[in-house]
Amino acid sequence: MSKSSIIVDGVCPFCATVVAVPLAEHIQQAHGADALKRAVLADKQRGLSDPFIGAKYGISFRYLERVITEAIGANVSVLARPKRITHYQPKDFHLETTTVWSFKQRGNWATHDGRYRGNWSPYIPRNLILRYSQPNELVLDPFVGGGTTAVEAKLLGRRCIARDINPDAVALTKENLNFDLPMSLFNRATVYEPEVAVGDARDLSGIADNSVDFICAHPPYAGIISYSATVDGDLSQLSHSKYLEGISAVASECYRVLKRGRQCAVLIGDTRQKKQVVPMGFQVIRLFLDAGFHLKELIIKRQHHCKTTGFWYTNSIKFNFLLLAHEYLPVFEKPSLSAVAEARSSWRVPLSQRTLIERVRQVECEKLETTTVWLFPPNRMDAEIRRNLLARFATQPTSIAEIQLGDAHDGADNSELPSGALALVHFPNDLKAWRGQDVSRYISTVRHLADNIAAMSPTTTFVIEAQDVRVNGYVQPLGLLAYEALKEHPMLRLREIVVVAPDEVEEKRTAENELTIVHRYLLIFTRRASI
Repeated sequence: MSKSSIIVDGVCPFCATVVAVPLAEHIQQAHGADALKRAVLADKQRGLSDPFIGAKYGISFRYLERVITEAIGANVSVLARPKRITHYQPKDFHLETTTVWSFKQRGNWATHDGRYRGNWSPYIPRNLILRYSQPNELVLDPFVGGGTTAVEAKLLGRRCIARDINPDAVALTKENLNFDLPMSLFNRATVYEPEVAVGDARDLSGIADNSVDFICAHPPYAGIISYSATVDGDLSQLSHSKYLEGISAVASECYRVLKRGRQCAVLIGDTRQKKQVVPMGFQVIRLFLDAGFHLKELIIKRQHHCKTTGFWYTNSIKFNFLLLAHEYLPVFEKPSLSAVAEARSSWRVPLSQRTLIERVRQVECEKLETTTVWLFPPNRMDAEIRRNLLARFATQPTSIAEIQLGDAHDGADNSELPSGALALVHFPNDLKAWRGQDVSRYISTVRHLADNIAAMSPTTTFVIEAQDVRVNGYVQPLGLLAYEALKEHPMLRLREIVVVAPDEVEEKRTAENELTIVHRYLLIFTRRASI
């Protein structure tokens, strides 16, 4: 939906002139820029959809967002008032049990309506609050936005502190909280009204140290959706580097106010710059780990707005890019004092590598994946991974070299690697091998392999396949650690991050409050153009 690609016939709402150019161009020339904004807002007030308005005027979605944000003070998708409540709880709700969460329906119980752009599905805070807190405990949301978490805390009998730097978002949250609970449905005498106020997540000085039982945070993503027009300190308006500085301060404050042994969940996604993926998710996870948190879970949340057919499929193949279809939902834990002492001990593990050269037949008749989330039947997962990698990223589409990190390797000899092949490196998938062991030696081998392979052929694609592992109750984020090992590599650049998971998962009983890790990562590196 861009001005250059959409030209429609239309009638000017101000002078009734029939025009054969984008209405935006005519209105701005004949009636001024403010007239165009008034016309767009009038159509939004009438309930017309964003695609319809974009086509009618020939304007971009980014322009439409800016007009709404400047006029309303918050980035909302509709201008209507909150809907009448028809039900207070989701139907057929069950807690998620694996590390891949997928909600095709956003959720519309209570006052949840999704009009605040970019807010998360209420299924997310509901799962988190139920899993990591108890009734009457205190939940903090430092980026409350339209109030999704605050509404869920009220429904679930939790006390809540909600903050947002945008006063208009705070007003919207209070509007969404303006409902009474029928006590007959909830079987409790006390209703906790969330404490909602304007505040900066980088400075939670009004909240005491070690006072919060659970933190549920969905920060804005830098440069993707603007959440305000004039609010000083809005993270969504900052450059990448300034954004990370701000998130670092947020992580420190969250660590300070959270009780020891309790959890902090953060939803964050990647973005793109100049056609290359920017691993914002991994970068934010690192900032929270550096603040002192341990990683309790690393959940993948699937997106459902990405198209896998038609225009997007054709362009994904033509220009060889993947549609970002996943977000990260790390759950951090502030360790107890005893856990902090134990963490000072280091692990050690022998490392190994064995090189296998195999030929993989490409099945041309099957469609290729076009998003960053690949779901395959468990019995075909490895074959489908190889088929898609070879078709999308190998210059010689039948050559793949697989390198397995194991237990007896003393070097990285890749003399058999054909020029232009795709090199696929696997971390160990035997969880017993990681008990009390040191991942750093595996990471050093990955660096050594990358050096050798990148120097060998300018056409080789280097792919790391890794799955998070749980060691002594905490998650070791191998995807993040592999990215950090190569992010400054002089010959390689990160092209894509893909999340792979089975399309059907058999529910398994795990330890209390632990999710079954079912996803893995493909970090796809290619040669830097300047080399």
